[in-house]
Amino acid sequence: MSRIGRKPIPLPQGVKIELDAGTVVVQGPRGRLSVPVPQGVHFEQKDGQLIAVRQSDQFKAAHGLARALVANAVHGVTEGFKKELDIVGIGYRAELQGRSLVLNLGFSHPVVFPIPEGVQIAVEKNTHLIVSGADKALVGQVAANLRALRPPDPYKQKGIRLTGERLKKKAGKATLKTAG
Repeated sequence: MSRIGRKPIPLPQGVKIELDAGTVVVQGPRGRLSVPVPQGVHFEQKDGQLIAVRQSDQFKAAHGLARALVANAVHGVTEGFKKELDIVGIGYRAELQGRSLVLNLGFSHPVVFPIPEGVQIAVEKNTHLIVSGADKALVGQVAANLRALRPPDPYKQKGIRLTGERLKKKAGKATLKTAG
């Protein structure tokens, strides 16, 4: 039996759960998320906890997945998720303009990144971005899309990187000594 699937999900105060066929709707102070549940797995609510139950061993792989998705939704509507990014490079900066992020990344033009619904982006000191929201997958995808606009260069270390990300710096072209 799945170790992750067997763990009950504690439901904090203020979280409401709606159990439908094929979906679990989680509503809390930070929003409302709908999680699709794989076939063969269903949820039961007992004593302020949510328990994932599978029909048979045939659905073993989906058991832990379904529990993790619902647990992430419960965590998201109560505390939320965030990813932090750093912009490194001379002249590289970001600023918010309404529901879009304008980035100067060394290109001949500024890059305009529209902020999707359900995600908030905060800019600190023009070079530190904080992506936050209730949906873990959406926050991670937006952070990955921002990083992909200018991935860190292995030679000069310039670009957009996750805070705390360690990069391997490559040596540049070595000068060759000619035999003479």
